[in-house]
Amino acid sequence: MVSSLSLLHTFVLVGRVGRMRDVSTAMSVTPGAISQRIRQLEDRLGYRLFTRSKAGVMLNPAGQALFTSLDEAFRKIETVDQRLDRRLGKRVTVTTMGSFASSWLVPRLKDFARRYPETDVIVEAESRVVDLANEPVDLAIRHGLGDYPGLLSTWLMAPELMVVASPSLPKVDTVLSPADCLRFPLLHDADRSDWRLWFEAHGIATERDLKGPSFNDDYLLVRAAMSNQGLALIRDVYVDEELRSGQLVNVLNIRWPSKFAYYAVTTAKVLQRPAVRNFVDWLSEQADLARRDDWRQKHEER
Repeated sequence: MVSSLSLLHTFVLVGRVGRMRDVSTAMSVTPGAISQRIRQLEDRLGYRLFTRSKAGVMLNPAGQALFTSLDEAFRKIETVDQRLDRRLGKRVTVTTMGSFASSWLVPRLKDFARRYPETDVIVEAESRVVDLANEPVDLAIRHGLGDYPGLLSTWLMAPELMVVASPSLPKVDTVLSPADCLRFPLLHDADRSDWRLWFEAHGIATERDLKGPSFNDDYLLVRAAMSNQGLALIRDVYVDEELRSGQLVNVLNIRWPSKFAYYAVTTAKVLQRPAVRNFVDWLSEQADLARRDDWRQKHEER
């Protein structure tokens, strides 16, 4: 439920400009969300605040009285907020999944620190979807389809699934085709569907519930593969370092594209901050470098 203070602030913003669409753009939410907040406030107060027309909305006498009593107070709050923004302007708080943070983001952060030593990056590992409009987080790196209403998303990369194992896993060198994988213990992620779908994509019929342990974090899946527990079907971005170091091997030179991709997601307001803009641009650059490196690696494998 939206707090009363948030409803009142929304009311003041609409009262200033007279157009809900303009306020929705500034707050990085939909026009419908703004309209709903105004209705909620009117329902709580028990009376209407605006006269609506095709051109927008206009404060009625009751709305004007409330607006007059609130506007100056909110302007003072906004002034303090702007001062805090300037103070925290060179700090970027980013949230993403722990597995992505540990395998891809964190190893690259030293490059960002070298380029922008004045900016502090705070990484928060979260499996839940953070409310960027209302929580103290600047940016999220999300794995999905990129459709996040009211938010701005920047495409970073589309991972591919690959079969990996420890080079010391007994007889791992005998895996020559997808069907050969069925002779080995299979390691699963939490929903246990990837292996089944992968086999189906290669024309191999399997039991619906393939046996083997499952892990709710891809980092744990990688660790299980490294400790000789079986074959893992894992996103390539999670095992780049392990493949380079020889701790894991690409069992089959077969990549399986995913319809999901990684996106840098934020609000329009936050993206105006130079530190956040720099970080998003840097993420895009790093993702592009990773794709080029991956392209070279694929051609070396052929």
